Amino acid sequence: MKILVSNDDGVHAEGIEALTASLSRLAQVMTVGPDRNCSGASNSLTLINPLRIQTLDNGFISVNGTPTDCVHLAIRELYTNEPDMVVAGINAGENMGDDTLYSGTVAAAMEGRFLGLPAIAISLVGSELKHYDTAAEFAYRIVKALRERPIAQDQILNINVPDLPIEFIKGMKVTRLGARHRAEGMVKTTDPAGRDIYWLGPQGEELDATEGTDFDAIEQGYVSITPLTVDLTAFSQLSKLEQWITQV
Repeated sequence: MKILVSNDDGVHAEGIEALTASLSRLAQVMTVGPDRNCSGASNSLTLINPLRIQTLDNGFISVNGTPTDCVHLAIRELYTNEPDMVVAGINAGENMGDDTLYSGTVAAAMEGRFLGLPAIAISLVGSELKHYDTAAEFAYRIVKALRERPIAQDQILNINVPDLPIEFIKGMKVTRLGARHRAEGMVKTTDPAGRDIYWLGPQGEELDATEGTDFDAIEQGYVSITPLTVDLTAFSQLSKLEQWITQV
């Protein structure tokens, strides 16, 4: 089995090292990540500047691009034969609810799915982020299960793991995405030269963290597994929209 590992925190991040070590117990792993932190990069591609790669001392491959660039480049150019699966992570922080739209880690998994491969995104949720070993162990268990009992390939598994010792994890739950209130405003300050600069404000508070959501599962001490689809069509709205356009 061949697995492509990538992330958005960068090729030097603790999470990608833990994930690579864990999955190397059951597969041949190629690790390709951005040369810097690309959190929030979503599905962005580098279209104007050329991409360059560098093989590091630990065998990981560094790319001067986005997470999506890394996966696309690896599958199209670095593999002679395509890998069997793409696993992205371990992200330093949650990718739940609305966050999934911005996440470079989820986007890396999504690019694998675009290219026809099973794909997983895995994140560690907490304030201190100590237990990457816990998330790495669940990644191992889930990938092993997928190898033995494949599921439909038209989905991405978005996995969030509480930052707890593994013995304190209560189990796994299949969840739906929760939702947040809209984000806070920008934070305006000045640089040393007196020029205005802006920082993205804090995330919005949880809006939908009810039973069945990823937020609720994590709060209760469970690993959250949410199946995501690439097709963003609002199928429930198609007939209503057809009626609406007759009035335009």
